[in-house]
This record gives sequence, C-alpha cells and structure tokens, in this order.
Amino acid sequence: MKKEEVPQDKGNLSKNNIKELCYATDEKGNYTTALSTGWEPKTIALQNSLEDINERIEQAKEDVKKGKVSPIVYYMELHKMDWIILSSYVDMWIWRVKRHGKPSVFKRLSNRILLKYAEAFEISVEELKNFKGE
Repeated sequence: MKKEEVPQDKGNLSKNNIKELCYATDEKGNYTTALSTGWEPKTIALQNSLEDINERIEQAKEDVKKGKVSPIVYYMELHKMDWIILSSYVDMWIWRVKRHGKPSVFKRLSNRILLKYAEAFEISVEELKNFKGE
C-alpha cells in the first residue's frame, strides 16, 4: 500500500489520539512507515473479539454462581488466559490446572496452591475463595 493510501478511518485508536505504525511504500517504491488512526475492518474485528471475550467472562461468572466451575475459570477468562497460559503462570501441569477448575477439587486446594492462582490473577487468596462475581 502506498503511504498516501494508509487508512485513516475512525477506530478505537482515534478515540484516544493514538496512531498505529504501519508499513507502506513511498513514491519511489521503497518501504517506509506511516501513521494510521485506524482501519474499519480491523476495528470491526476487534470489536467482535471483545464482545466474544465479554460473553465468555459473563458465562464463566454464571457458571461459578451455579457451581458448575470454580472461580479459577472466571478469573482465567477475565485475564484473557487459556489453560496453557494459566498453567505456565502457576507452574503446574495443564491437566492439574484444568482439574482445579472443578468446584469440588477447588474447595480442597491448599492455601499454597491458591496463592499461586491469586498471584497470577493479581488478587488476594480471600477474593479467590470468596467469589462475589461483581
């Protein structure tokens, strides 16, 4: 794309006076950089992704309240993590972390293990144990 064709659509970036660095070609055909305030297709894709994430967070909150999953699942979704990322943060096998997503197993976890999760989610052990879902 030519430097003068770099999109300047109103997007998430333009609301905060932030510009994104893009690569484009100059009048001689050489690669250079240009600033963009946004690109409509990218903005739409980002909005759809954020809506999906928010739906997953709400679903996890309801599942915790109904006793289907432990608070670990909610906080994992809230922090945009998956089982693999969370297991690396708490330094445990994935199968073990998934098991901790079950309410019956979660209730029996030691404070030492709960502390690992609390640190990963940047909350206290008490917040993790006493899920309010606010």
